[in-house]
Amino acid sequence: MAQINKPTDYFNTKLYTGTGSELAITGVGFQPDWVWIKRRDAVANGGMFDNVRGATKLLSSSQTDGEQTLAQSLKSFDSDGFTLGTGTNGYVNTSGSTTVAWNWLASNTTASNTDGDITSTVSTNTTSGFSIVSYTGNSTAGATVGHGLGEVPKMIIIKNRDDGTAEWNVYHGSLGATKGLKLNTADSAFTATNRWNDTEPTSSVFTLGNSTDINDNAENYIAYCFAEKKGFSKFGSYTGNFSTDGTFVYCGFKPAFIMAKAYSRAEDWYIFDNKRLGYNPDNEQLYANSSTTEGTLDYIDILSNGFKLRQANYGLNGPSETYIYMAFAESPLVGTNNTPATAR
Repeated sequence: MAQINKPTDYFNTKLYTGTGSELAITGVGFQPDWVWIKRRDAVANGGMFDNVRGATKLLSSSQTDGEQTLAQSLKSFDSDGFTLGTGTNGYVNTSGSTTVAWNWLASNTTASNTDGDITSTVSTNTTSGFSIVSYTGNSTAGATVGHGLGEVPKMIIIKNRDDGTAEWNVYHGSLGATKGLKLNTADSAFTATNRWNDTEPTSSVFTLGNSTDINDNAENYIAYCFAEKKGFSKFGSYTGNFSTDGTFVYCGFKPAFIMAKAYSRAEDWYIFDNKRLGYNPDNEQLYANSSTTEGTLDYIDILSNGFKLRQANYGLNGPSETYIYMAFAESPLVGTNNTPATAR
């Protein structure tokens, strides 16, 4: 499997300050297909947009709300970024707000996928191992959905677009198909047959139970699917040691984005990236499941080949606690020009 030597062609973080007027965000480096926006300086729910559902269609990872159509939110996906409307809803473009946008590239197009029992619409990048999948549920346990990756997904995030009470459900390879997590809550992992039907995903499909969260009859869903790619992405687990000389987590690259969650405890989903502040140990945290403002505790160091925990805390580094994570690269450990990556 070839290594991706320029990860920023597929994932990039962009910081900006809101204006309250229409605002073109450039410098992403590609036309993003999935944009996840979070205000940093005030309490605000994050907004997710993708090219499969279409511009102006917002979902929030910290809420169970169904999809909202907001004309003045993200108005278009552009060749080097995206354009925001006036942002009067407070999610994406409040005047003077400091904001982060995490951006992923899929294919910039959509296609029908008939690999599963349920026909899906997908935007897929097999090079980076990322696909956006839209499907309509049938309430049948064991129904399959094609994801288009050509490899087994290591992580899948699903939201019911129509149901304002449905949770965000997360499959992670380190937990397996009998368990799951909820992106919108701090809850510990649950065990349930009605999510993944106790069936691991394959290189072509993932399997659904009959939970309304992921497979209600005639309800519309969106799924973000990830396969692991050398030098670009890693989806794994680690065990905490409750020390300031904390656990080191090897990724094989210098991370640009890290999201981690305790498996057996009710703890937040912590998010770090390589753009906010810019040096160790001040890697400031946001939360996928919370509208909370950006935190400033020194939880991790971002290193040339992974990350290291730096706080004795239960959220990320509890004694003998297990955590799952997803990470995307800023640069591989050694690039094609033989230049080694360095720590922050």
